[in-house]
Amino acid sequence: MCGIIGYIGEKEAAEILVDGLKRLEYRGYDSVGVVTEDGKLFIKKGAGKINELKERLGLAQLPGKRGIGHTRWATHGIPNDVNAHPHTDCTGKIAVVHNGIIENYIELREELERRGHKFKSDTDTEIIAHLIEEELTRSKSFEIALRKALLRLKGSFALGIIYTEDRDHLYFVRNESPLVLGVGNNEMFAASDIPAFLPYTNKVVFLDDGEYAIVDKDSFVVKDLETGDIKDKKIHEINWTLEMAEKQGYAHFMLKEIHEQARAVKDAIHGNLEVINKVAEEIAKYEKIFVVAMGTSYHAGIAAKYLLQRLANKTVLVEEASEFRYEFEDIVDENSLVIAITQSGETADTLAAIRLAKKNGAKVLSIVNVVGSMATRLSDLVLYTHAGPEIGVAATKTYTTQLTVLMMLAIALAKKLNTVDREYLMSLEKQLQELPKYVEVVLGYENKIKSLAKQLVMKRGFFYIGRGPSVATALEGALKLKEISYIHAEGLSAGELKHGPLALIEDGVPVVAIAPTGKTFEKMISNIQEVNARKGFVISLGDSEELKKVSQVFLKMPKIDELLSPIVYIVPLQLLAYHLAILRGNDPDKPRNLAKSVTVE
Repeated sequence: MCGIIGYIGEKEAAEILVDGLKRLEYRGYDSVGVVTEDGKLFIKKGAGKINELKERLGLAQLPGKRGIGHTRWATHGIPNDVNAHPHTDCTGKIAVVHNGIIENYIELREELERRGHKFKSDTDTEIIAHLIEEELTRSKSFEIALRKALLRLKGSFALGIIYTEDRDHLYFVRNESPLVLGVGNNEMFAASDIPAFLPYTNKVVFLDDGEYAIVDKDSFVVKDLETGDIKDKKIHEINWTLEMAEKQGYAHFMLKEIHEQARAVKDAIHGNLEVINKVAEEIAKYEKIFVVAMGTSYHAGIAAKYLLQRLANKTVLVEEASEFRYEFEDIVDENSLVIAITQSGETADTLAAIRLAKKNGAKVLSIVNVVGSMATRLSDLVLYTHAGPEIGVAATKTYTTQLTVLMMLAIALAKKLNTVDREYLMSLEKQLQELPKYVEVVLGYENKIKSLAKQLVMKRGFFYIGRGPSVATALEGALKLKEISYIHAEGLSAGELKHGPLALIEDGVPVVAIAPTGKTFEKMISNIQEVNARKGFVISLGDSEELKKVSQVFLKMPKIDELLSPIVYIVPLQLLAYHLAILRGNDPDKPRNLAKSVTVE
């Protein structure tokens, strides 16, 4: 949701800012703007895509060696040139870019208007520049005015701020929206996400909520917004390379990331071998377990329920974080374990759920991809997925690595608690090590899936069905199709078919059946026959030839335990969604109305 980039150094800032904004396109946006300083502020902004505005407005041709830039995803005010960031005060000396939502902006705007301030836009952001301007009239320094102004804000905000009369610094602020500093040689950066400045430095400083940074070209200082006290911040070195964040010859980031999954799963396994048993030991005593997440991560949570129940004999409640934070405040307590799953570690609803859990004394374990993100700092325990940067908005490798880590955790818990036969656990561990090979096998089905997509491209709706752990695969397969092809899809437990959805099955309606051999395989065959009786078009994924007999299209999957199958079975469904999106003329990396990280409620 929105992207911020800042630069101060010895180079011309504008080109670096525009380059950084390009690397943040995956976050979703509708307008773009850049401001630099060279004696005065130079601003160019407008609604539209970066490349078009770069050419039309000359975004990269502004003078000055410090500046901030922004990609906006509209929350207050329609996407247009006026509402695009940055926004300035009445004097034109202060410019602000903002990611987040100011909840009390209406009352603040009315107050400022009474004091004579003139507003140009419909955004909540513009009040910030005017608030700072107002505080400057009675403060000894810009920093004091900044703090006083920002302490009046309610809501979430990551800010980049530039002031013409302080020519040696930029200011950056974080409160419930992500922001990270980049430490270079005679230059400093700030951004919503690391890939924005990764070509220039891999040394980063993560800001926490309620912190602001004063940055010059050679150094930075981070302070507490409430007190002004200096905070001791660690510089982290990120092992993501620029090459990892680029397409490497693939047509889209999403396709590249689908094909990276064998490597990503391997990295997830190896990255957690030394820590998984320690984490299992820490959480083994908890019987009251909640899993909270949103979107794709929520589907990983659905799979986690089956893994923890079957292997560790735990009762697990999976809840969308947006509901959990409002409905479970009287249930979660010091006897609870809350497992939070979030790719970015910055998902607003999931962070709120974590905060609620911590407030009530619960133990929190987060499954996260981004090192140093807010979820990792709020949680008692963290397991990283080690997927590397995921640029495509639709999650692929981050989902399969989440599932991999959760499977490792379930196995480790089963060992600790002695809840499952050791021989079976050894078999699961062996298959776990083979997962990258199995993923490679199904990636080899791409041409067949591409041909299938051509048959299905004009279909108006799909159903995805599964049972047990495959319910998660059905839900995620349907979500992928909706996200990038814009075809309506419904994922559900196959047992639910006859309780209503079967009324929508008619001649030619595609039904994707996820049916590995397992506990309810025979029931799945019966459900598929129900679809056949209504002339639905059955596309099945499984390892049994019996499945082939009842399907119009059959994808023979590797023989693998049902509990591990979601990691492998989702890959062909990602490919199907991708190729349908391409055939329909969509950009799978930038689905409409969506953003990579949902950092506002």
